[in-house]
Amino acid sequence: MIRKFMIATALVAMAAGSAMADPIEGNWRTQSGSTAQIASCGGSYCITLKSGKHSGKQIGKMSASGGGKYAGQITDPDSDKTYKGKATLTGSSLKLGGCVLGGIICRNQTWKRM
Repeated sequence: MIRKFMIATALVAMAAGSAMADPIEGNWRTQSGSTAQIASCGGSYCITLKSGKHSGKQIGKMSASGGGKYAGQITDPDSDKTYKGKATLTGSSLKLGGCVLGGIICRNQTWKRM
């Protein structure tokens, strides 16, 4: 009886651990004041604007690279240009950057968790 209880407890703990969201997931306030949602999508994390003039537009896709760091692509919603992107999560702040020309020209923003 105790053995069955221990096995059931271990299975529940494993299922709960796999269901936990990645720390980057959630709603973020962009520097311009819009709301961006980061959610799991196909093994990566999609960034979609939820408010502002570009509401509903997906502007990025990132994959976890460990230690609160993410890499992928970021799209400027005004110009529709896509850049090599990176993000670093520190507490309730998310620093995002996008670069072109091999990292010569870069733009960075810091978003705050909502």
